[in-house]
Amino acid sequence: MNTLHLVVLAVTVTAAAFVQGSSGLGFALIVAPVAGILDPGLLPVFVLAAMIPLNLYVAWRERASLDLRGAGWITGARLAATPGGLALLLLVPDRRLGLLVGGATVLAAVVSLAAPAFAPGRAAYVGAGVVTGLTETATGVGGPPLALVYQHRPPAELRSTVAACFLVGEVASLLLLFATGEGSPADLGWALALVPAIAVGAWLSRLAHHRLDPRRMRLCVLVFALVSGVVLLLGV
Repeated sequence: MNTLHLVVLAVTVTAAAFVQGSSGLGFALIVAPVAGILDPGLLPVFVLAAMIPLNLYVAWRERASLDLRGAGWITGARLAATPGGLALLLLVPDRRLGLLVGGATVLAAVVSLAAPAFAPGRAAYVGAGVVTGLTETATGVGGPPLALVYQHRPPAELRSTVAACFLVGEVASLLLLFATGEGSPADLGWALALVPAIAVGAWLSRLAHHRLDPRRMRLCVLVFALVSGVVLLLGV
């Protein structure tokens, strides 16, 4: 990765950390397509690892609003589906991973934009956990199903619960990827190098998350995801 690519990735990560820290979603939707364009080899380990410190911070910051019941069902289903995500990754050739990420991103954004309001129950929690386990392990993108479940809940509940679910799932996915040779600790280098960028975005979100209109922020994230996903699809 050359200097220009590193700067682009750092700016993207900072913006994504700000968006997710403020709205509760968006990091992987923003970062994964850009990372796929710059270097498909970054996926999915870079995205998974980069989200860990951000989600740890957000979950702790808004722990009082955490939905423990929903998080429990989602996490259980997500962990059960993680091996399926690994199988999906093994079945997709490296050169097609960017295509998978682009397609998954566009589909997730369209579904998120079109989904009607609903009150989540056990089936919704389990379904979101299963889909997240599959897509996040394979591509690093897993937020849209959780965003769909919590999109009509209070913003603090969405942010804290999604962050907590992500945190457990990301660690599980990375451990499985490392154990099976589909990733290695050496792949964590870029995520570690960009921790300062993540910290800046998270700090900015702390100043802004009470002031932002979550509906407008969500719309901006999904529109960006659509554009990035289409660019990635066309570039593969």
